Formats: sequence, structure tokens, C-alpha cells
Amino acid sequence: MSSSPPSGTTAGPIIEQHSIDYVPWSERRGKLWHQAPFWFTGNFVLPTMVIGFLGPQLGLSAGFSFLAVVLGACFGTFFMAFHANQGPRMGLPQMIQSRAQFGSRGVIVPFLATVFVYIGFMVFDVILATQGIGLILPEVKWFWYPLLTALSIIIAVVGHDLLHFVQRWLTYLLIAAFAITTVLAFTTLPAPTPAHAGGWDLTAFLIQFSLAAGYNISYAVYVSDYSRYLPAKSSAPKLIFFTYLGAAGSAVWLMGLGSLLASRIPKVDAIASIKQVGDQLFPGFGTIVILISALALISIMGVNAYGAMLTGVSGIDAFRKVKTTVRTRVIGLVAVGVVVVIVALLIPDNYLGSFNNFVLLMLYFLVPWTAVNLVDFYAVRHGKYAITEIFNPKGIYGRWSWRGLLAYSIGFVAMIPFFSLPGLFTGPIAESVGGADFSFLVGLVLAGGLYFLFSRGLDTAAEEEARRASQLELEGVDAD
Repeated sequence: MSSSPPSGTTAGPIIEQHSIDYVPWSERRGKLWHQAPFWFTGNFVLPTMVIGFLGPQLGLSAGFSFLAVVLGACFGTFFMAFHANQGPRMGLPQMIQSRAQFGSRGVIVPFLATVFVYIGFMVFDVILATQGIGLILPEVKWFWYPLLTALSIIIAVVGHDLLHFVQRWLTYLLIAAFAITTVLAFTTLPAPTPAHAGGWDLTAFLIQFSLAAGYNISYAVYVSDYSRYLPAKSSAPKLIFFTYLGAAGSAVWLMGLGSLLASRIPKVDAIASIKQVGDQLFPGFGTIVILISALALISIMGVNAYGAMLTGVSGIDAFRKVKTTVRTRVIGLVAVGVVVVIVALLIPDNYLGSFNNFVLLMLYFLVPWTAVNLVDFYAVRHGKYAITEIFNPKGIYGRWSWRGLLAYSIGFVAMIPFFSLPGLFTGPIAESVGGADFSFLVGLVLAGGLYFLFSRGLDTAAEEEARRASQLELEGVDAD
């Protein structure tokens, strides 16, 4: 028999019950447009603005820096947004889907990079949130780091629906606060002198472009975590559009504001600069904007903790079967929180100055993964997977899949000569062109292209029987 999945309007329990397991059609719910505010707020945080500082600091004018931001953010979001369609089609979190390309144990390679991304962002966020609170209360790290992290963990424990709710309603506050701040920045900050106005520099332009692109590509690792509860027959174009609109719109706005601030404030700083500009409306308004930003930081910490938990549980499950219970989720989230607090307390004070290198490292590790994952979904298997086999270590996807691992490895190694990490490492090709970074293009094309070539001999028709059996087991109907 055949059947279509239901529209999915039933509200779930207050505490989310699922983790890395499949979300049945009967529990699917939500609206496509909710993806836009979710990703708008998720990207509308102070670290996003910091990305826009670099262009003017490297000698670009605010205009050219903004152009690099627009092109980079829109390019990076293109890949990120297409992952959103995987959620309703597969009903799974983002990273566990990669077992189909890398194998149930081979996927540990991109998993390690992904956990590094989550932890790194959470550490950076809790530091900035604490500095913001320090404008009105004593900045006691040993107190605020655990407290703010605990708040984010509580949000993540409640899970998917609360994360969506908080992100959606914070959107209105952020738009109101930063619309005023942006107007104030344009109208009250003095124009830069000719000596500091900046101009055109190809290397600086490419570096700003790469950072903006890499920053938004980094969100690819958890896109379908927040679309997997949508009905299975959700419109792919609308879903991709709303995801793209939210993530690209907030990145362009906030990175662009960062470029404007850096071009007009000599020693630009995320918190001090926003406070300086906001206080032009009335004394204290800048502090209000920063505190609203701190709320957004706590919320995105919850999103990152949730993703880190899902990825960590997926990694452990590849070697030892894990029961997908609420207790497992809570233990995983608490473990993530403890690691974040320890790292935040131990890292040196100049960690914030290394944020750009952190973003580039994310770009290097995640670009080959996103290429392999998207090529498999859209060009090789066309969104058709045997879900139960993804959880079967002896199943059709295997423990170690040479196609994904080899394509990822070759793509990553080929990127190394193009790396440009100021103060750490500059590849010979990047050095020959003044430090410009083209590595992401190499990784995307090579990893994705090789995976497609390696998969030409893959008998996807043979997977059809397993897929139909999987759908029958999960939903009681034949696969469409």
C-alpha cells in the first residue's frame, strides 16, 4: 500500500523526547516561515558583527568591506540553506545523516570538527555575554560563566520547541534595538579621515569574503536539527528560502554594521562600540542593546549545546549503542556545559583576538563535509535513504565508507596550500598571492566532485528494497 504523510499539527510534550532518533510523521509539526526568525536570531549575535571588523582593519573601505560581506555571506548561506531540506525528508538531526556518506564509524572524522565548532562558539559567546553583563554588574567570570551556560543548557534540555520559541520572539527585540543602533551609527559617528578611509585591496577583500562565507557555512552542521520536525512533504523551495532569508539577512546586516563601525572607530570593540553608538540616543540605551544581545548569545548557546549533544551522542552510538532517552540528552548537555565552562575559564584573555582564525579553521574542516553531504543528498541518492539502516552498523551504509572518507580527505589536503591563517600558517599558494584565501573553492569543488565520481558505481537501486522496508517499519506504509 502507499500513503502520504500527515500534515503534522499535534503539539509535542513540553520536554523533547527525541535526540538522534527518527521523528515519526505523527509528531511532525511547525511552520516553514519559522525557519526565517530562527536563523535570523541564531546569526544575529555579536560574533557575527566581529567578522565585519576585519575588512576595514586590513585597509578596505567600508563600502568594499560591505560588498565582500554581502557576497561572502550570501555564498556561504547557499550551502547552509540547502541542508534544511534534509530535515523533513529524513526526520533526523544533521550530522547523523552523514553516516550514509562516511559510514557509522567513519563519520567520526567530521564529527570531531563539528564538536570543535560547537564548543568554540559557546566559549566565545559566554565570554561576550559576561562582558556585556559587566556593564551593569561585577564581571565575575567564575560566577557568570557557569550561570549563563546553565541557562543555555536548561533551554536545550526542554529542546527543539523552546529553542524555536525563544529565537522567534528575540527576533523582534533584536530588529528594534539594532535598527535604531544602525541609524545612529550612520548619523552620529564622524566620517573617517582620508588617511583612514581605506580603499581597494584584493587580498583584504578575499579574506573578508572568506570569513563571511565560512562563518555561515559553519551553521550547516545543525540546520536540519531544527527542520526535522516539519511535515515530510514540506515545500523544499519555501523551506530553503526561509532558511536562507533569515541566515543571510542577519549576517549581511550585522557584518555590514561591523564594517561601518570599524571604518569610523579607530580601536573598534564589539561591546564598547555598540554602547558608544547606542548612548547617542540617550545615556544607557547602548547598555540596553548590549543586554538584549546577551540574551541572544545565551539563546544561541542553547542551540550550540543542543547540536553538540546530538553530535556527541551520535559519535558514541557509532561504537556503543546509546538509548535515545531524555536522560541521555540531559547527561550529554550537562557534559557539554562542563567542558565549555572549563575551557572558558582556562583560555588566555587574548582568545577573542583569535576569533577570525577560529572561523577560518571551521571553514577548512567543514567545507569538504558540506560538499560530500549535499552531493550525496541531491545528486547521488536524491534524498532517498533507508533510515533504519543508518542506525544499523552492519547495514548497507557500513561502518567505514571509503567514498566519503576519501573524497573528504583529498579535498581537505588539497586545501592546505591555499590556507591563510595569520600568525599561524600560510600555505605556499596563499603566500604567493599576498595571503588571499581560495581554499574553500578548492574544497567544495574537489570533495564534491570526487564524491560524485566515486559514487557513479554505487547501486542505489539495490538500496530501494532496504528503503521500502525501512519506511514500512517506521511508518507502516511503503516508501513513495
